[in-house]
Amino acid sequence: MNVSHATVHPVEDLPTTDGGGGNPPRVRMKDYSGMPGTPGGLGLRISQFLFAVGALCIMATTSDFPSVTAFSYLVAAAGLQCFWSFSLAIIDIYALLVRRSLQNYRLVTFFAVGDGITSTLMFAAACASAGITVLIDNDLDICSQNHCVEFETATGLAFISWFAALPSFLLNFWSLASR
Repeated sequence: MNVSHATVHPVEDLPTTDGGGGNPPRVRMKDYSGMPGTPGGLGLRISQFLFAVGALCIMATTSDFPSVTAFSYLVAAAGLQCFWSFSLAIIDIYALLVRRSLQNYRLVTFFAVGDGITSTLMFAAACASAGITVLIDNDLDICSQNHCVEFETATGLAFISWFAALPSFLLNFWSLASR
């Protein structure tokens, strides 16, 4: 019977040249497109901002949106998304102009928490508005008395804004979790 036996070969530990036995430098994650401080990240922020502004403006121009709580919630969430996306787009533009990486632990934590909150609020507002829009249009059949086309358009733009915010949150969370 031919059985192999484990053999241990000693390996020398090479001395470090810096004189200290400190920790080796950590490997940093690459700046993937869509992360803060990249052109893809800036594109995501601008698209989040534009679609949220569209949803906000369309919903705010209707005269009867304050009568439904879900529509008021959509206006508030879209306003918050506009402010958040515009602020981070300015930060991304600055980082691109001065060629600075935004992969600082505190910044990434701030971006991940903020993106998580705003994207969750935007998704909840879009879902609530979609439910009310379906109720008005399909179930009650009173679309002729309301601004159904505007409500549906604003809700669709809110979903697109959330869809653009989701990659930002996932990439920031992934970057944070991989440290």
